[in-house]
Amino acid sequence: MSAGEGFLVERAKLGEITSYTDLSSALAERTGHRPFDFEHADERAAMGHLLGLIVERNQVSMPSDPPLMLSALVSYLGANDAGPGFYQLAKEQQLLSMSASKDERFDFWIKQVKLLHQRHRAGPFVA
Repeated sequence: MSAGEGFLVERAKLGEITSYTDLSSALAERTGHRPFDFEHADERAAMGHLLGLIVERNQVSMPSDPPLMLSALVSYLGANDAGPGFYQLAKEQQLLSMSASKDERFDFWIKQVKLLHQRHRAGPFVA
């Protein structure tokens, strides 16, 4: 879990987002485990579960108002949006209305990404 959190914090510091595929590759490289096989539903679910654990751990170690979801930095390869699990977790955490429209979900995701980038890119001023 710490390998995934570390990778996502690195992406935030760079002002970037990443894909599930790149996250899987980074986890494999950092842990020595094989990459997730997204052709299998159980492995897609396992990645979603891992991201939920990363969010919970990060919210405890780096609390903020509003709460931030580090998993916002993970999007579908070739898409400009988070996965359905991200929005479901946001609803479960009462950060997003259960009846949120597609536009409201997208706006929520964009705000999360921007806040994560701001939080992690902040550093000492260098002239």
